[in-house]
Amino acid sequence: MPASTLPVLRVKAREERRVRGGHPWVYSNEIEIDAKAKALPSGCIVRLIDAHGGDIGLASFNPHSLIAARLWTTDTAARIDAGFLATRLRRALTLRERFFSQPYYRLAHAEADGFPGFVIDRYGDVFTVQANTAGADDLTPALLDALRAVFAPRAVVLRNDTAVRQLEGLAPSIDLAFGQLEPKPEVEEGGVHFPLDLLQGQKTGWYYDLAEARARLAQLSRGQDVLDCYCHIGAFALTAAKAGARSVRGIDRSELGIDLASQAATANRLDHVARFEKGDAFAALEKLQGERFGVVITDPPNFVKSRKDLGPGSRAYRKLAKLAAPLVAPGGFWFVACCAHLLPGDLFAREVSIGLSQAGRQGRIVLSGGAGPDHPMHPHLPESAYLKWQVLQLD
Repeated sequence: MPASTLPVLRVKAREERRVRGGHPWVYSNEIEIDAKAKALPSGCIVRLIDAHGGDIGLASFNPHSLIAARLWTTDTAARIDAGFLATRLRRALTLRERFFSQPYYRLAHAEADGFPGFVIDRYGDVFTVQANTAGADDLTPALLDALRAVFAPRAVVLRNDTAVRQLEGLAPSIDLAFGQLEPKPEVEEGGVHFPLDLLQGQKTGWYYDLAEARARLAQLSRGQDVLDCYCHIGAFALTAAKAGARSVRGIDRSELGIDLASQAATANRLDHVARFEKGDAFAALEKLQGERFGVVITDPPNFVKSRKDLGPGSRAYRKLAKLAAPLVAPGGFWFVACCAHLLPGDLFAREVSIGLSQAGRQGRIVLSGGAGPDHPMHPHLPESAYLKWQVLQLD
């Protein structure tokens, strides 16, 4: 729709400074939401103006969400359609091609890539899309057309099963938007080919955000016995095995994850080094007390999914440190990650250090980081820097 025909929403006086300063969100209490605005369909495109009638930009609007408007562009002459989205996809692709030599990466990371509400992962000629907001959900048909125009994908899977969709009034679903998934899509990392189940697997099928950390751990694993808890489909474990680990043991509670990891080990001729077993990570760590590994990897799920989880969730990282640290051989390395955006980095680091002390171990942080360059952060959304990880050498 041309901007002249779009619904108009007025931002309250003195409330426009933040969005004009570059922030991509406008909260519901910053907008004059009258009966007409409340009647607008969730996810529709609106033209934002300030209290004096000056144009601010075009945004997706959800009258039922705390984040009521998510800015797409400050160009009110633009049309948010397949052509617009295709231009954004090409821009995102150009950035990824500066960092990656193969087509395995997160292609679009929400607001930072100019796709508010969308997450798009690429597995060669197969893509997964998450539409996490009403605006993204409404624009999904246009995005599918844009993906066809730019990439001509073999298949696109809609992984709309995230909890955040409920906050937008959206139902969860997983669908094959178009195409076919045979042969099975795969990702290549560290010289290992991993088969993927994009309809039943976790999240969007692969955790691209830890690719750089996996490369570091693979280097440290040469000639070492490696323990990988929360191994998922074997990303850390098998890249370590490929890099020359003496032995690798992976543990995960997901039967599907263990099956896919075992398939990848066999397909890549690493099954003589790597073995995988189903089990609870905390129980396994307790059972393994007394054994020693040159490298211990712990990449747990999110322990702090809401603010009420902050206390017990943060202490879970302390417990994880207390159980994992004794398994690290003197001079060996322990990797720990936290994907909870509600847990501040300093509190995560504090809980890890307390757990180390309780385990009677000392050491040093030799590496730390966050998500890779295919997960850029919007400069006005520091809270989107959800991932924290450390590599510690223990005495």
